[in-house]
Amino acid sequence: MTPSSLPVARALVELLAARGIDRAFCVPGESYLPLLDALIDSPVELVVCRHESGAGFAALADAQATRRPGLFLVSRGPGATNGSIAIHSAMHDALPLVMICGQVSRDELGRHAFQEVDYRQTFGDLAKWVAQVDDPAKLLETVARAIDIATSGRPGPVVIAVPEDVFEGEAAPFDGTAAGRAGLTVDDSTVRTVAAQLAAAQRPLLIAGNLLNTPRGRAALATVARGFGVPVVVEFRQQDIFPNADRLFAAQLGFKIPAEQISVLKGSDFLLAVGTDLGDVPTQGFTFPRSPVPEQPMVHVYPDAEVAARVYQPQLRCIADPVGFLEALARYLPAQPDPREAWVESLQAYLRKIRRFDPSMPSDGVSFGHVVAALERQMHDDGVLVVDAGNFNTWTQRYFMFRDERRMSGTMAGAMGMGVPGALAWSLRFPGRQVVALVGDGCVMMTGNEMATAVQYGAKPKVFIADNGSYGTIRLHQEKRFPGRISGTRLGNPDFAKWGASFGAAAFTIDVSDGIDAQVAAALAHDGPAVVHVRTSLQQLSAFHTMAAR
Repeated sequence: MTPSSLPVARALVELLAARGIDRAFCVPGESYLPLLDALIDSPVELVVCRHESGAGFAALADAQATRRPGLFLVSRGPGATNGSIAIHSAMHDALPLVMICGQVSRDELGRHAFQEVDYRQTFGDLAKWVAQVDDPAKLLETVARAIDIATSGRPGPVVIAVPEDVFEGEAAPFDGTAAGRAGLTVDDSTVRTVAAQLAAAQRPLLIAGNLLNTPRGRAALATVARGFGVPVVVEFRQQDIFPNADRLFAAQLGFKIPAEQISVLKGSDFLLAVGTDLGDVPTQGFTFPRSPVPEQPMVHVYPDAEVAARVYQPQLRCIADPVGFLEALARYLPAQPDPREAWVESLQAYLRKIRRFDPSMPSDGVSFGHVVAALERQMHDDGVLVVDAGNFNTWTQRYFMFRDERRMSGTMAGAMGMGVPGALAWSLRFPGRQVVALVGDGCVMMTGNEMATAVQYGAKPKVFIADNGSYGTIRLHQEKRFPGRISGTRLGNPDFAKWGASFGAAAFTIDVSDGIDAQVAAALAHDGPAVVHVRTSLQQLSAFHTMAAR
């Protein structure tokens, strides 16, 4: 029980620790100075970043790494709006994220005071829940409720605004260890029905979404897939949910999937979609499965009824915890799974085709595929690959095999800037593991300043920068619609090796095909942060498309 005489900022820190939050990322502000003071010598480590977007992305990556709520602190007005990119990403990625932001004093509310923002209006469409706490006695219960909301059902971000003088008050008694979250039950008769459908199908597919990407979820998915002999396709940026070398791994449903691959997948006769909201990216613009009524019988398992019913009308909709559903389904495994050799082979044949290494090198720079292939060969089996936004990530779909404890981290929302702060967060969380960030030249100039944070706190990420002098993804779209007319997509870049060295990171440059493996090995072996400047081809900017063949 929190004593009523305890200062509210100190009581808040104790509540956060009691709920399993042990790290906060921030950019400091005068609107929450008592909270900063309360964090001194507390169980919650404070990591001071260089921009609120970096702090937000780092907290988002920390949520991915721990599957606990990520926490970042920002000051009022500009600080909060700078952090909004992480709130938007967490909402689309269904990740638990808590942003605590300062507010003007209560006597200034509603007077358009310096940096005042009505957070409930500003973040009402971005966050899962927004609250402003105007009474110190209600701060702890509000934060506890916010954490419960962030982690229940379909996880998501919450925003808590606190007027600066509220932090000066005293806390009311509150039991911070009691969580109010309740799980979603799994109906056994529904599970038996789905088990029978899976066993009877000749060409089933299991579409695995990001809500399965936990240790329990990955284990349950592997048990069900292998026990029923059902191939698995994974959601965008969730390539690590299921071992990529397994014969039952079928595809990643991301951007720009070749039509040939989708054609093979459409041969399925039963779909089980678990833990995915079936948005436009994994469904290839709502074409697979076809919307609103899929061509195949489909079962959709998701913890949020509103989200699950947004587009599709499946044969069966199950509003339940996705991991709990698979664990229940595992109780009804057939005595002998159907090998479905012809179906599995049709899926594997395409994978073998696209995974075949292309040794050619374009004339205008390095193929980033060569770098990804070298990383695949050399990274440890518990390495972490943090991917930023951009076409260069398609090479991970072709060449990088996630196995054992290899993890992928990145935002499904497609926001640029996740790479460096995300790698910072993973490296701080797991200092003994290799953490590699793949970032574009556009991305790194947005949040690359967090390299300073990495050096300051002893993190050791290895940042590989794909530099083609262009906002490549936008340029590709531009070439399709307005061929030969370049507008707004050219970039003038620094020497990124020298840029990285200026922070104190080891610096490497890859600009020819010879020596790629050696440069990758040297960067990975360095006992500290490293920046690798890869002068990449603009013509071959994607694993599946060239600028000429756009």
